[in-house]
Amino acid sequence: MRFFKKLFLAFIAISPMITAQAQYTDTSAGSHINGIATSRTTNWNLLRDKKQVGRSSFIVPGILIAYGFSSLESDGLKSFNGEVKEELWEEHPHKKTKMDNYLQYSPAVAVYGLNALGIKGRNNFRDRSMIYLLSNAFLSSTVFGIKKLTHELRPDGTDYFSFPSGHTAEAFASAEFLRQEYKDVSPWYGIAGYVAAGATGALRMYNNRHWMSDVLAGAGIGIASTKLAYWIYPVIKRKLFKDKPVNTMILPFYQSRVAGIAMVYNFH
Repeated sequence: MRFFKKLFLAFIAISPMITAQAQYTDTSAGSHINGIATSRTTNWNLLRDKKQVGRSSFIVPGILIAYGFSSLESDGLKSFNGEVKEELWEEHPHKKTKMDNYLQYSPAVAVYGLNALGIKGRNNFRDRSMIYLLSNAFLSSTVFGIKKLTHELRPDGTDYFSFPSGHTAEAFASAEFLRQEYKDVSPWYGIAGYVAAGATGALRMYNNRHWMSDVLAGAGIGIASTKLAYWIYPVIKRKLFKDKPVNTMILPFYQSRVAGIAMVYNFH
């Protein structure tokens, strides 16, 4: 499995680069702001947050999404998808793993775990939960809408919901969520989240569930969904809340044609 090891390492190597680019655009866009002092307050400034999540921060996810859509029509990119599948699956048959089903959520779980341990992030319980809910609403509607429109056959031939990868979208949305919450504490939290997301994407191909272009497009959608959630949440917050504490959040989810709800409770 030398090819998979190289591919896996490539995804791991790219992930910190995406984190670094995002960190740079956020910092340069809001360099005049005392980020550490203001990010931990519960009163958001709408203008400040729009500048911190500027247009330039959508460049990388935009490129990933564009590559994915280009692969739907490009014979060259389709051929490359086939070569990756051949190297991963046909030439080296192996057992599938279910690790990607859980790894996709690990960066988001880390956000709540770190807060529970007393390592405070950018937002309070209510705000970060609402942002995570918004992000998942954006990515779910986008991913499953595109899946129905494109009708792309999976590499294993099980159904026509291959493009884009929902698992990868969730993983990268969670990674960006972790990065946004803890970028003022340490950039290594974000890097760790993106490494987990990159591993999720690699495992989706390892399990023969997605083409490489599906994974790249899913990554772009996931990152963009979380950035968009951070960008528009201040508007929603001003309309819905008046600094009222919320200790319990009910979060609906839809993944792999399975719907459900998750409850998060703040014990502090």
